[in-house]
Amino acid sequence: MFEKAIRTYLKTHHFVSLRLKAVLFDMDGVLFDSMKNHAAAWHEAMKRYHLHMTPEEAYLHEGRTGADTINIISARQRNETASEEEIETIYQTKSDIFNTLPQAERMPGAYELLQKIKKEGLTPVLVTGSGQKSLIERLNRSFPDIFKPELMVTAFDVKQGKPNPEPYLKGLKKAGVSANEAIVVENAPLGVRAGVAADIFTVAVNTGPLADEVLQKEGANLLFHSMTDFNNNWESFYQLIQ
Repeated sequence: MFEKAIRTYLKTHHFVSLRLKAVLFDMDGVLFDSMKNHAAAWHEAMKRYHLHMTPEEAYLHEGRTGADTINIISARQRNETASEEEIETIYQTKSDIFNTLPQAERMPGAYELLQKIKKEGLTPVLVTGSGQKSLIERLNRSFPDIFKPELMVTAFDVKQGKPNPEPYLKGLKKAGVSANEAIVVENAPLGVRAGVAADIFTVAVNTGPLADEVLQKEGANLLFHSMTDFNNNWESFYQLIQ
């Protein structure tokens, strides 16, 4: 299965080899089991400003910047984009609600996988559409000695969020690697699309309520049903791409 996925990737993107040097991780739904809290917070924040967004829809927008998400809902319901002031107010409300919810736990299997990656001398890079400072601050507490500040791409670092490839292209640049020297680990459809658009081998981990087909349709090269599943298969996968 792994060999076929790698061959297909190399043929599609016209690369000779896949030589891994860096692993680019999304955060919510990959490193933290935080998406259910984000979904609930988005739903409640939108409702307070007379906008409608179901918790389920939040999973489809996962990976976008907050501003992009707000503008999509505003344009759909009001036929106009939100003002900068509205965006700031709604996103702050969403953040405040999020921070009242139970703290998201570390995703099972994530730390074990990251320890293996570090042991192999690979570079872990955070690439998130989140501007949620509380979660980013927790990253170093939950994953000690794994991520470096200079190897993080957040909503504040990009002009265009996922599904645009810009976040992952910036991740490559910060790591100093080419597209065929990295892999992306994503749980969101838009994140998968962004990784694929950046010509990077993209691993989907389906940790949410979406059907596998939603992630596969966006071009995921491999799909696992949890971070534990990916961690358990890491050695078999890595020996093919070192």
